[in-house]
Amino acid sequence: MVFSYQKTMNKKAILGLMIALGIPIACYLLLKSYGENAVDIPRHYLLDTVVTKVQRGKTVDDSIWHKTANIQLTNQLGDTVSLYDKQGKILVLDFFFTSCRSICPMLTRNMAKVQQSFKKGGNVRNKIDTSIVHFMSFTVDPENDSVSVLKNYADRFGVNHDNWWMLTGNKKAIYDFAFNELKVDQFSEEPISPDFVHTNRFVLLDRDYVVRGYYNGLDSTSLKKLSKDIGLLLLEKDKNRKSSVFRDIIDLSWLWLIIVVSVIFFMVYMRSRRKING
Repeated sequence: MVFSYQKTMNKKAILGLMIALGIPIACYLLLKSYGENAVDIPRHYLLDTVVTKVQRGKTVDDSIWHKTANIQLTNQLGDTVSLYDKQGKILVLDFFFTSCRSICPMLTRNMAKVQQSFKKGGNVRNKIDTSIVHFMSFTVDPENDSVSVLKNYADRFGVNHDNWWMLTGNKKAIYDFAFNELKVDQFSEEPISPDFVHTNRFVLLDRDYVVRGYYNGLDSTSLKKLSKDIGLLLLEKDKNRKSSVFRDIIDLSWLWLIIVVSVIFFMVYMRSRRKING
């Protein structure tokens, strides 16, 4: 009878330990699955190619997305700058010209509103968080939009020069960039002449210079989505971060703590049962 009783208690203890360990693990897997699927991360747009590779013993297809090529121009402060100067930042790009009397002034005002939405909080007044996002506006009329003209235009719209460049330079380079790298003609609502880039589209690039969105710069709903997508890209896992077993273990430190506590509880419980039955 005593042996049968102890055997029954041991089974209950083992079952209790399995439940104690299973609940946190199951919760983690559920939250992990839900977290990965709940956030609607901005999609990729420009596909270069698809390569097949072996991963964990399985053959999988891997999409290679187009990385926007670098371009070097001059900003409104007279500095020679390039797209790749802004490493690790999310970029918002658009195209305009200062003598435009139609959509360009509104595009610039709306870009300024997006810029202002990334003000730093706390006690820093009117300070833009330049660590998150950088804005670039490319003139499509560089022959007339000189550095001084761009500076006056920027000041007129209250542009913060710390993280918003208005760029001028070689016209062919700017047009090749717009059509061949950003494909703005393919994602604009209206036809765009190859001789004059006139589009209301804002283009979003992630930290790897990959296009992640096209937005109507004249539409408030589209601009809200742009701001939201910038925030989502900040949450996106850095693909350059090397994965390792050690780092994965560290990331699950809270789960291991629960398991250790459960094991200690089980050992204390078993010891107390032995003393009672001893």
